[in-house]
Amino acid sequence: MIFRPFLAALAVVALAGCAADPAPNEQIRLTQQALEQANAVGANSDESSELKLAEGKFAQAQADMADQSYKNARMQAEQAELDARLAEAQVLTRKSQEQLNVLNTRITRLRKQLQLGEAQ
Repeated sequence: MIFRPFLAALAVVALAGCAADPAPNEQIRLTQQALEQANAVGANSDESSELKLAEGKFAQAQADMADQSYKNARMQAEQAELDARLAEAQVLTRKSQEQLNVLNTRITRLRKQLQLGEAQ
């Protein structure tokens, strides 16, 4: 008789533990998208330490998922997503700076041409 209430209590505790840390499937999906987006804009792990960190953390998140360590998986996946987004932002910033440099060079060239035209 005492055995049944004990099993029931144990089942409730086990279910409560599962409910507290559900599998972070949505976060894993978001992290995967962030990694793909970073790669799509030109980030690669050979040049970007942030992307390399993101990939490592994502691999750890996947290992934690396999071990059903959902809290750790969520934390690793969240960190990986942020690292991937930082890598993406750095690539986009670099590309924007390169475009700005090209435009400034053209503007300087046009100003020189205008000054030469006025001098004649």
